[in-house]
Amino acid sequence: MTIINQTQKTIIAQNVKIAQTLSSRIIGLLNRFSLDENEALVITQCQSIHMFFMKFAIDAIFVDKNNVVVGLVENIKPFQLSPIFFKANYVIEAPVQTILRTKTCLGDRIEII
Repeated sequence: MTIINQTQKTIIAQNVKIAQTLSSRIIGLLNRFSLDENEALVITQCQSIHMFFMKFAIDAIFVDKNNVVVGLVENIKPFQLSPIFFKANYVIEAPVQTILRTKTCLGDRIEII
């Protein structure tokens, strides 16, 4: 799967996994030591994230049910909490610098193909 920022015409990630079961959403990236530049994890039914017991920092892109970016958290580090984005439907967890590299902004339209 690939995640594209349609507004900016940039590719967020090309190696994407989706966590949609309760157990996969709870585990998330806890069993990982890093993400490659082209990797991302989409966690469904998610309005905020925690970084408890994580081993590395990430960028988090919160997206609503219309695939519009409603929240951005750059370089969230282990043992931190993100804000709650009440309009979010899912979050894209990606390597640090992804938001900057893809020029992702609030209001951008996202496509997962």
